[in-house]
Amino acid sequence: RRGSPRWAGPGRGAAAPPAAAHAQSPGAAVRGGGSMAQRVLPLPRQQSFCPPTVPNPFVHPGRLSTGDKLRAVLQGIILLPLRAICIAFLLLIAWLFASIATFRHRGKGSVPLKGWRRRMIQTTLSCLTRTLFFVMGFRVKVKGKIASLREAPIFVAAPHSSFFDAIICAPTGMPSIVSRAENLSTPVFGTILSSLQPVSVSRQDPDSRKNTVAEITKRALSRGQWPQILIFPEGTCTNRSCLITFKQGAFVPKVPVQPVLLRYPNKLDTVTWTWQGYSLKELCVMTLCQLFTRVEVEFLPVHVPTEEEKNDPILFANRVRQTMATALNVPVTDHTFEDCRLMISAGQLTLPMEAGLVEFTKISKKLNLKWNHVREQLDTFAAIASASKGGRIGIEEFAEYLKLPISDVLKELFLLFDRNGDGTIDFREYVIGLSILCNPANTEETIHMAFKLFDMDEDGTITEDEFASIIQSALGVPELDVSMLFKEIDADETGKLSYDEFKHFALKHPEYAKLFTTYLELQRYQLDMLEEDDIESPEVKHSPVRKTTVPVSETTPFARNKVCPEGNEEDNSSTSDKKDD
Repeated sequence: RRGSPRWAGPGRGAAAPPAAAHAQSPGAAVRGGGSMAQRVLPLPRQQSFCPPTVPNPFVHPGRLSTGDKLRAVLQGIILLPLRAICIAFLLLIAWLFASIATFRHRGKGSVPLKGWRRRMIQTTLSCLTRTLFFVMGFRVKVKGKIASLREAPIFVAAPHSSFFDAIICAPTGMPSIVSRAENLSTPVFGTILSSLQPVSVSRQDPDSRKNTVAEITKRALSRGQWPQILIFPEGTCTNRSCLITFKQGAFVPKVPVQPVLLRYPNKLDTVTWTWQGYSLKELCVMTLCQLFTRVEVEFLPVHVPTEEEKNDPILFANRVRQTMATALNVPVTDHTFEDCRLMISAGQLTLPMEAGLVEFTKISKKLNLKWNHVREQLDTFAAIASASKGGRIGIEEFAEYLKLPISDVLKELFLLFDRNGDGTIDFREYVIGLSILCNPANTEETIHMAFKLFDMDEDGTITEDEFASIIQSALGVPELDVSMLFKEIDADETGKLSYDEFKHFALKHPEYAKLFTTYLELQRYQLDMLEEDDIESPEVKHSPVRKTTVPVSETTPFARNKVCPEGNEEDNSSTSDKKDD
């Protein structure tokens, strides 16, 4: 129409019609409503926003069977007390040697241990660590060649799934590790840890992350003055079903790294320590009650960074991660520790904990989101989903939140949020939908256009009758009661909406902006279809009766006359979604 194809792409400045970028069959229907005509977008969904292959790597749902419990009790009667005594004895000996090695040592972490001090740590503590894990029942199998300090100043180990992963320290000669500063003040264990000269991280220091990376870089470039550094780049424990995002700290120094793989090929898993699963005490007791626990430590070839990788730590980290994932035969995901924080927040809001998993790092970078902002969106999502089960929003909850009935316009907006077409919206889809659909549409121009549409008598305010007239017409529900929604917008309770009140509410609820532009798009689409029928069947003009069905929204002229005049429809459509999704 007018020399341009219907629903032209972004180059035209028009909003893409909001329906079918879904991988959804044409006959699919949203839960709670009937089917509706599907319109096809010129652009597919962005694959980079697809859900991860592993939805929740932070859960370990395994539970002991009755037979496993009985076996553990019978074995634990003998093994548990004997092993506990031996562990305490070995820790005391290790503490003694660590105290001797660090006695009157100047620097306390700022100066490396040298000479006999360093040799004592490497020999005695390495031997005692091997003995300790042997007493605990661990049977360690080492594969591959261990790189020397000159070959690789940094070890990167994954997947990180347990506190027992510290077993890597024994074959690698007790390298330095990254540890919380609070751990250094722990009795006995703190002294042993101090002798390894760890890179300490303080949660109270706002510059802790930057200082930690600087310290790792300084040691990695010290040309052998400091020992090798062992880093678990995932930064938190997972269930080993995938490799999550690697933090950049190990890759900023631009030095070769040696990937180290960890496997626990046991029929009964008593070592995995995740955010949802067994506690620390439960895992210790269960592991000590087993006859033995198998561990495989594999050292892959040293990864020497290319010039491109040296200039891009993220690329360096991703390539190392992919190499390790291929060797482990597991997928990679973009989950991070921030997802764990959101997961805990979801649990506190009585949502399923996994509802908070959104692959935060990837989403935040692509959509320019801050953690606090996403956390606020989680509160809103929890309020909407409180009436549903499973932490997902159905179209009924969506309509109730917007205080509107289920209509074609609402169904179409819901379909845009529902990225996988399963009839529900999870938190991840909600965050993406707000960012790429609602927020771009919620511009000053759109808000002003909507206010102008509602202000039928052009007196600068909107009465409840004016508000109800447009909403009823747009949704095709003549008897719709919009008083609750009107009162929510009318902050000063004057019975009239000023532009400032209208704008304030719109900015806090961007869903309505996209609902409004979707209404205009549907109206324009229906007009196109009617005009197309006129072009294809000119003889209809001379027929005595015309049976074309006109939508309810078309019976009200103000939307087209005041906001979308026929000669300028294309310009106004630019207020909708401006991102290519």
